[in-house]
Amino acid sequence: MITIPDPEITLTAMRAQGAGGQNVNKVSSAIHLRFDICSSTLADDVKGRLLALSDSRITKDGVVVMKAQAHRTQEMNKMDALLRLHELVNSVEFAPKVRRKTKPSKASQRKRLNVKNMTGEKKILRAKVVHE
Repeated sequence: MITIPDPEITLTAMRAQGAGGQNVNKVSSAIHLRFDICSSTLADDVKGRLLALSDSRITKDGVVVMKAQAHRTQEMNKMDALLRLHELVNSVEFAPKVRRKTKPSKASQRKRLNVKNMTGEKKILRAKVVHE
């Protein structure tokens, strides 16, 4: 599990969008999170895998930008944004396994072809018999 130091994350409070009644225009409950991948203390291989992700939350400059406004309180939105950032970073913690090409054995190839031939013969026997 990768930990990110707090000074590398920038959290900004802002007003949430959408309907919310009388309170929505007074309270800044939404959180805007920014995390610069390139200037962070993450390992270089983790940085590379993060930057290689095709995620809309990562800008061309290598900055993760998230907006959390699902909850009513600023603290809950802050926790939600931090949790999503940690999930994103931890998803690339380990390098994907390298796929090695495999080849079916001779016996399995023979068996597959024999089954094909037997199925074909069975279908030929189902055909109508033509009398001459």
